[in-house]
Amino acid sequence: MANNYIGIFDVIGPVMVGPSSSHTSGAATISWMARQILSGVPVKATFTLYGSFADTYKGHGTDRALIGGMLGYRSDDVRIRDAYNEARKSGLQVDFVADRETHVSHPNTVDILMEADDGHTLLIRGESIGGGRVRIRKLNDIVVDFTGEYSTMIVGHKDVTGTVAYITKCLAEKKVNVATLKLFRKEKGKDAVTVIETDSFIPEMLKEKILEYETVTSVDVIEV
Repeated sequence: MANNYIGIFDVIGPVMVGPSSSHTSGAATISWMARQILSGVPVKATFTLYGSFADTYKGHGTDRALIGGMLGYRSDDVRIRDAYNEARKSGLQVDFVADRETHVSHPNTVDILMEADDGHTLLIRGESIGGGRVRIRKLNDIVVDFTGEYSTMIVGHKDVTGTVAYITKCLAEKKVNVATLKLFRKEKGKDAVTVIETDSFIPEMLKEKILEYETVTSVDVIEV
């Protein structure tokens, strides 16, 4: 049975800068998570907004929240109010595209195409689902599903036998307790993403150990 429990923090909302938990706090969190996953420092970010995000992003401060998250600010950081100036000072180029034609599964959806200072690019799709909570639904062209409510490790790798077994072996050796582990792929035997949510801090040495495996292409960590 689905968990429909509503807690007091779902009612009063998160501590945040801005008028709306969905349009500002959630937007900032999506963008902050995207920055954690990007390898390198972001120098350019294009935000494509869908649904109600596209209709109200300026009035509700969604644009400033997204910029703030990309600068590494959490949703309660007062610097979000001056996000455009902060972006200029940091050398971050930002662009916004309001897409009112494309159908998406959730009305508060944003695609973030990022470019890092080393030339690396990454596309992330996120949904702001209410009360400041979010879901990440796409990494480049692979559909995923995770929330960032736990410490999270995102491992990019080739979809070949033995890779996930190696990842779980490394986790066990470092005594990291797994809350959830999901593998996502677009096509059998091609690129895949394994997302591990844990009940504890993920040590840096674990990331380095997993990167040693020949089929692993990237390891990124989001710490709550």
